[in-house]
Amino acid sequence: MAALNGISDKEWPVEINGVATGLHSAGTRIGTPLGLVTGGDITDDGGGQVTEPSEGTQLLQFSQRYQQGVGPDRIHVPVYVGLGNHDLDQNGSPPHVDWYRRELRDYVEVNHRPGVFFKPPVPATDYDVDTDCYSWDWGGLHLVQTHRFAGDTGHGAVSSLPWLKQDLATYAADGRPVILFQHYGWDTFSIERWNPAKRAYDDVGAGRPHWWGEADRQALVAALKGYNVIAIFHGHQHEVPMIYQRDGLDLIKPKAAYMGGFALARVTDDHMDVVLGEAAGDHGEVIFTNAFAKAFET
Repeated sequence: MAALNGISDKEWPVEINGVATGLHSAGTRIGTPLGLVTGGDITDDGGGQVTEPSEGTQLLQFSQRYQQGVGPDRIHVPVYVGLGNHDLDQNGSPPHVDWYRRELRDYVEVNHRPGVFFKPPVPATDYDVDTDCYSWDWGGLHLVQTHRFAGDTGHGAVSSLPWLKQDLATYAADGRPVILFQHYGWDTFSIERWNPAKRAYDDVGAGRPHWWGEADRQALVAALKGYNVIAIFHGHQHEVPMIYQRDGLDLIKPKAAYMGGFALARVTDDHMDVVLGEAAGDHGEVIFTNAFAKAFET
């Protein structure tokens, strides 16, 4: 929390481990971020509820930290919530099988779904009630939160691919840059499949996908085709920060927040700078570990 709240007074790194970062913003003050976006797994197990329906202790703890506020114990910028498999895979006791999932989805809704009478703390521009996916704009940048992934139908979920296609057609058809947030990535852990010889999921298995499959990824890639998607930020694999490319997409995954990790991005009319970092102490110290710079074609 101290590292995130203190990031504005730090500078974009000129070099990391003796290697020039190549960032357009290198050496300049970072400034106050427009917001913080979570990539899922905001709780460890379905919000931390007990066996019967009740308020989850983990979700309560998250809400007490990751809502914009003042002081050292709250984040100082707006928070855009995304859910992962740890939030959505937990089943409740019958007949409340979907209790945990609904509790987490309700949390997303009350934070982001605008209504005639209810004004959420961080309103979305476009909120899909059926899937709890949503989008918003920071100036000329369009941002989309799709939780585990667009097209997810696990545990009876409604696919958000139709909504995503409509959202992009409505808000990004003019060629403006788009950033997508989801939980699963293209890394070896995210794409692992069942290996019957080892009776385990791994990156060489040919059986059923553990998290999402190649058909899911290609359906998403097809939905994004023709739009100016400058990056996908994801989570899921907790330990290793990654910046890589797959299927023509730039993919960015910081180390998990509970391990001190975060990503920082700046997007302008002609470029994007990204650094991955980690909290390195109790007083806001930060170590930057990875950097990525991208110039836009004009």
